[in-house]
Amino acid sequence: MSFFKRLTTAFVLLAALVASPFAAAGTPETREDGVTVINLDQYGGHFTAHETVAGLKAGVYEFVVTNKTDKLVGFQIQNFKTHEGLDMFPLEPGEQRVSRVTVTEEGVRFRCPINPTPWYDLDNIGS
Repeated sequence: MSFFKRLTTAFVLLAALVASPFAAAGTPETREDGVTVINLDQYGGHFTAHETVAGLKAGVYEFVVTNKTDKLVGFQIQNFKTHEGLDMFPLEPGEQRVSRVTVTEEGVRFRCPINPTPWYDLDNIGS
């Protein structure tokens, strides 16, 4: 196989690996009570979302956070613009907790303050 074909094949495989976690993301469920649910799994140093977080609207959200590690982690969520704290709590290994917050058009950001992760910025909130 030529170098070009090997390089193209490697690029296609890499693109598939990078895109695969996002390909399965579903649409967030909004219950009859108007609350939208976002499920987050926390691993060592990063979060994964079961639902897409692109194009969220202002409203009440429940972030269902599950600790998928074998150590203590945490969840911290803030208003994106003002950095006002909306919720923060620790999670034991395997524990799941719910953070119910009101998301405004200013957006939100979240992270793990115990096992430092980068901020996940949700600043594209619509009305």
